[in-house]
Amino acid sequence: MKIGSIFSAYSLLTASAAAASSLRSSFPESSCNQATDSTSCVKTIDDTTGERCEWCEAGAIPSECMSHEQAKQLPAGVFDCQTPAARAKSQFVFKNKVHSLHVNEGHDDICDASSKSIAGYMDIQGSEYDANGEDKHLFFWMFEKRNSATKDNGAIPLIVWLTGGPGCSSTLALLTENGPCSVNPDGKSTTVNPHSWTETAHVLWLDQPAGVGFSYGQETDANEQMVAEDAYYFLQAFFQTYPEYQESPLYIVGESYAGHYVPSISHRIYRGNEEGRDGTIQLPYAGLAIGNGLTSPEKQYPAYPDMVWNNSHGIKVVVKETYEAMQDAVPRCVSLIQKCNEGDSIVNTFACQTAFLVCNTALTSPYQMTGLNPYDIRKKCDVRPLCYDFSHVSSFLNREETKKALHVDEKHSHTWESCNFGINMKFHTDWMKDFSGYVAELLNAGYPALIYVGDVDFICNYIGNEKWTYELEWNGKKGFQGADVHEYLDVGKARTSDGFTFLQVYDAGHMVPTDQPKRSLEMIQNFVMGGKF
Repeated sequence: MKIGSIFSAYSLLTASAAAASSLRSSFPESSCNQATDSTSCVKTIDDTTGERCEWCEAGAIPSECMSHEQAKQLPAGVFDCQTPAARAKSQFVFKNKVHSLHVNEGHDDICDASSKSIAGYMDIQGSEYDANGEDKHLFFWMFEKRNSATKDNGAIPLIVWLTGGPGCSSTLALLTENGPCSVNPDGKSTTVNPHSWTETAHVLWLDQPAGVGFSYGQETDANEQMVAEDAYYFLQAFFQTYPEYQESPLYIVGESYAGHYVPSISHRIYRGNEEGRDGTIQLPYAGLAIGNGLTSPEKQYPAYPDMVWNNSHGIKVVVKETYEAMQDAVPRCVSLIQKCNEGDSIVNTFACQTAFLVCNTALTSPYQMTGLNPYDIRKKCDVRPLCYDFSHVSSFLNREETKKALHVDEKHSHTWESCNFGINMKFHTDWMKDFSGYVAELLNAGYPALIYVGDVDFICNYIGNEKWTYELEWNGKKGFQGADVHEYLDVGKARTSDGFTFLQVYDAGHMVPTDQPKRSLEMIQNFVMGGKF
């Protein structure tokens, strides 16, 4: 380009900037104009329209926070205004790398229309387990609290939900347990769930690790260090992309194998906040909850004989000889689990693998042989391998209309399945590891923890969960052990002290929100609002 052309372009730009500045001065004032940077701007609500403000970048004159109406009147050649919709495909710099975001906002036509939803992918660059071309992208589907205003975001808790497995999709829980809608038998439509946890909080259902649900990338995760690292950088990406949620108290919640996930991810957040590395932000971590989880195998596996013979419902699941054989197998199982948790040497790893085989053969296989549902001792296992028919959910999520609405990357992701059993097998060495110590450390740091357990679940039963919580070594152990066991509303029995609560939920199996939707909503609402049990 010739010098004269550059000068002419500069003159035009200067003139446009002057005109834009003059136009800006004619606008009526808005509460948006009080915000002085992009971060505070996107958290601000226009007091006239109730819409989120927009940050308008400019080169020749100062950038400014504008209302949506103001932004529409600005010349595009001078201002570049970032709207919520503009985030649908954008990029941002994080830890000196550029993240490509693929998200889509608003899915009123396929689920609950009473709250805003966001779905899509975040990559996890920054994780040491995504540094060698693994190209992991984690899928999420989030709904804001029902009937909430954006200006209230700072006061509204945000729950991140993790389904266990390992290898099972959190999207399954969204559509069958605690989400805002459930899939109808036709596999094409949904019905609003009046007891959704979005009645009390924003909730984000995260499919992880890579390869689960619609998440994709190399399926390398095989232990909690990897899971926690990847999830931590997912959360960094999410909160830096959506700063309007940065003041929402963050609760990490999950069930089943999430008894491993939840403490590990919570502890990684806690450690990350303490370290404050460049490129990361403080995540608003507030506490954890685990439903029917596997957290301390050493304490929980010995409970299997009692659960088949001395459970709260008086159901004798096996014959006495089988019960006694299960009891006899406990000492060797516990010894192997202890060796597994002594370190990370080859000997310890071998003990972990051996414990998985020996303990499950002796203590869970006898139950499987009965033909009963391991997630509910009152029922038969009707549909193998999960004992429930989720075919209508699979049909719904694999419809082209659904995938398009959720911005699913069909080039890279699998066909959606409830569980990825290949990933499940990768975690067999991780299975017998104990993560109750992370819960203790977080309790000692002042973060609350709720352990709730449906009392007709066999596989992660209330007897074993009550045992590890009672025996947990933490600063409040004496007070917790001395606390009375009492009725909590009509939900179940509770023991609580110094922010730590164990809750036995009556007449619920492995999936408490499915079996007791109203009670589970009351429970989680009380927890995230800081109520007493």
